[in-house]
Amino acid sequence: MLSRKTLLFAGAILAAVLFLARVHAQDGQAIQASAGDTAWLLTAAALVMMMTVPGLALFYGGLVSQRNVLSVLMQSFFLLCLISVQWVLWGYSLSFGTDHGGLLGGLQYIGFNGVDQNAAAGSTVPHLAFAMYQGMFAAITVALITGAFAERMRFAAFIIFSLLWATLIYDPLAHWVWGGGWLMKRGALDFAGGTVVHISSGVSALVAAVVIGPRRGYPVKVLPPHNVILTVMGAALLWFGWFGFNAGSALGANGLAAIAFAVTNTAAASAGLAWVFIEWAHRGKPTVLGLVTGAVAGLVAITPASGYVGVGAAIVIGAGASTVCYVGVNKLKPRFGYDDSLDVFGVHGLGGTWGAIATGLFASKSINPAGADGLFRGNPGQVVTQGLGVLAAWAAAGIGTFVLLRVLKALTPLRVTSEAELVGLDLAVHGEEAYNLLAPGMASSSMAHPMGGRHFGNVADAEEVASGATKIANR
Repeated sequence: MLSRKTLLFAGAILAAVLFLARVHAQDGQAIQASAGDTAWLLTAAALVMMMTVPGLALFYGGLVSQRNVLSVLMQSFFLLCLISVQWVLWGYSLSFGTDHGGLLGGLQYIGFNGVDQNAAAGSTVPHLAFAMYQGMFAAITVALITGAFAERMRFAAFIIFSLLWATLIYDPLAHWVWGGGWLMKRGALDFAGGTVVHISSGVSALVAAVVIGPRRGYPVKVLPPHNVILTVMGAALLWFGWFGFNAGSALGANGLAAIAFAVTNTAAASAGLAWVFIEWAHRGKPTVLGLVTGAVAGLVAITPASGYVGVGAAIVIGAGASTVCYVGVNKLKPRFGYDDSLDVFGVHGLGGTWGAIATGLFASKSINPAGADGLFRGNPGQVVTQGLGVLAAWAAAGIGTFVLLRVLKALTPLRVTSEAELVGLDLAVHGEEAYNLLAPGMASSSMAHPMGGRHFGNVADAEEVASGATKIANR
């Protein structure tokens, strides 16, 4: 017969084996995602997608001349397609793969390998939902830059530049801040993309505007926005989609998402009001274009802070954004003479910079325990950390974009021909017209009047454009 000690020992061994087997079985099981969190994140991803098309496309499309509106819409829509594929093939892996030296993600997610419908450890949403959500950020970031070189960049050069920029600048920067890279380890706060999205695109836009050069005749012969109504519609869609941009970055349907939602709306409203009153005092008239520009500036500035501050701080951040960006658009740009056509640097570069620094001022752990306290909560070091993040984003975007464009310029022309620029990229590059108001059977408006009925400053201008149209048509 077995002794009592032997039986106890055998029982203990059996219990240990059963426990380990149970743990192993649990490890092999998929982590269940939250239905509510998943539904919200998928909705937020769709909202961010809508920010690019039609939001940004309409916003930019209304600001250019009527002979270039389709080229701007084409760029936004094309980039949504291009970056979506790039993100699946390698962009996501470089951004969120296993950290390598704090600089770049690994290659384990190439082709979305291992990115499935199961939630990752510590997450309540499917890995695939998170990856697709982040992909929408990548797409709109590249699309923002197009406003700097609107109406003059060759389509082939635009494609190559966009693909290289997304891979060599956006993906590493996203890893630094969100993917476990060195800025994330240093404690830099960027809830939804102040540095990753807005500073990177804004600074890159400034460099692109300088390297590619100004539009023909700038600043003397620059046509005004051809359809402010389109721009207002685009701005409204951007504001609507921005709730997905910021509140979606909570990655769950929770209180933090509610905070981000509230401060996003508050900052946009504050900034819109501030711009109107600043413009009214400075120029004597409040304009609808100023109103929507101010609202977008507020949305930009609150983005990095949206998960770390309350509504009181959001009012200050929004008003500050309009002040900073108004000076950038109306003082710095004329002073230095660069042709940032649609003010990407003035609104996104400067607005994102102010927002990142303001995060270091107003952040509070009472809002988000996973964040940090800012200067006004007794932590001046956070301002230093935020400044480091700003400098890193400026350097990466500025130097990287300059090198990319200089190399690309050595290999292929960056600009369209003078004739194409005169006629407009819609017809010269894409062979289409946005507005054809002639009755059936009448000659094409592009041939009858290359500017679609727009009045010219003098007869020589009209003849020059007509000559350019003829050259384009005969090719």
